[in-house]
Amino acid sequence: MIETNSDKQSARRFDFQRVFAVLFRPRTAFAELTSETRASWWTPMIVLSVTVLLSVIVSGYLNTRAAMMGEISLPPDWQYWTPDMQDNYMQAQQATQGPVFMYVIPLVGSLTSLWAGWIILAGLLHLGSTLLGGRGSMQGALNISGWAGLPFAVRDVLRIVYMLSASHAITSPGLSGFATNVFLSQVLARTDIFLFWNIILLTIGFSIADGLSRSKALVGVLIILLLLISVQAGLGSLIARVGGTF
Repeated sequence: MIETNSDKQSARRFDFQRVFAVLFRPRTAFAELTSETRASWWTPMIVLSVTVLLSVIVSGYLNTRAAMMGEISLPPDWQYWTPDMQDNYMQAQQATQGPVFMYVIPLVGSLTSLWAGWIILAGLLHLGSTLLGGRGSMQGALNISGWAGLPFAVRDVLRIVYMLSASHAITSPGLSGFATNVFLSQVLARTDIFLFWNIILLTIGFSIADGLSRSKALVGVLIILLLLISVQAGLGSLIARVGGTF
């Protein structure tokens, strides 16, 4: 029996060479992904986990150093908080400057958000694709969602480089600096060029894997992402208000 290149690729659980192919040659890369039977999401999720880990470590180090120097990083929607919320936040920051709060809790939260968010996103996209007439599987949705998330790894790397060069953590991610209220700040904090890159990759991936037209795939991706971003922004606003109240 002759072993083809496709068979060799499907037998490899970790394929880091495909990272650049997905980012810069997505049509070809996703076409190869759809021809494979093995779950291939391990590679992108490991890459994303590593970049998240490095980003949290660098941010924690810079925040710890700033706290030792008497500097405190303010949240992006700080200007919309009431004076009582701002006072409570400053007191809470002074009480949470140990390594557990600077490294462990942010890392656990970031990794939980990454992995849980990936599963939820894949499930909703698979459901949306099925309703639009797609013929894909849940495993395919997990693969595509994982690989399409690689632009966020690029974002993490760029943020790490920026933080190291600027010697301070990022306080206004995305477009949050243009916000006029807490909720909008939470939405814009999640909006940047890497989100649009992610949308493009998801659209290409699901159109190829599920046999959808490009327009149907785009509509499904946009609806699901808008829903998830709105929910995340609402929860972020609630947490910010609760954190500033108590």
